[in-house]
Amino acid sequence: MSKEVLKVEEVSMCFNLSKEKIDNLKEFVIKKIQRKITYKEFWALKDVSFTVQQGDRVAILGLNGAGKSTLLKVISGVFKPTSGKVTRKGRIAPLLELGAGFDPQYTGKENIFMYGAVLGFSKEFIKEKYDEIVEFSELGEFIDVPLKNYSSGMKAKLGFSIATVVKADILILDEVLSVGDAKFRKKSEAKMMSLINSGVTVLFVSHSLPQVRRICNKAILLERGELIAAGDIEDVCAVYEEKINE
Repeated sequence: MSKEVLKVEEVSMCFNLSKEKIDNLKEFVIKKIQRKITYKEFWALKDVSFTVQQGDRVAILGLNGAGKSTLLKVISGVFKPTSGKVTRKGRIAPLLELGAGFDPQYTGKENIFMYGAVLGFSKEFIKEKYDEIVEFSELGEFIDVPLKNYSSGMKAKLGFSIATVVKADILILDEVLSVGDAKFRKKSEAKMMSLINSGVTVLFVSHSLPQVRRICNKAILLERGELIAAGDIEDVCAVYEEKINE
């Protein structure tokens, strides 16, 4: 019998968007005191509910602005939902904005240890896996160069290499297999498939339906923050393709 590892219950996420154009902090404080700042509510997610079983590979589909990345951030704990509840079981490895926790003033090597700590890895574990991380990242001598001199692709390679060095129970991927050059994309997808084949549960956002079909067995479809379809990958992809072609 499958084990439930993730339960999302009536999750909603509201952002308050300022209607005012404010150029600096002083202006913001003055308008705040004078109560001249007004906000517009934007509901990025509206009562989203679904469950995920151990070993499932779930694609999260939707057009731009559907709420996909917001949902992943809520599940990862980056955002606290406005309402609703998320229940997670096991270790989560979120690969959202790869390298978002990096410090540009430090070298690649220094960031490996810092980013590893953010992901919950011990210093001893990172030391043990250091050579493996550097080799997979293909950064070579650039590992001793400050990150401010890295391209976005180099940062993403480093982030991917650190985040996938340990097997998590739930892997959360937001467009991360599209980073780097064609060779690295192929290698990173192969790495993901090896993790998937070991039984890890996956939540995956991608605009590539061929990639989604290769990796996932189930899917959910979001539209303007609402869940409009869930189930077998082919069934949900068919609904998504209809939406694309409308």
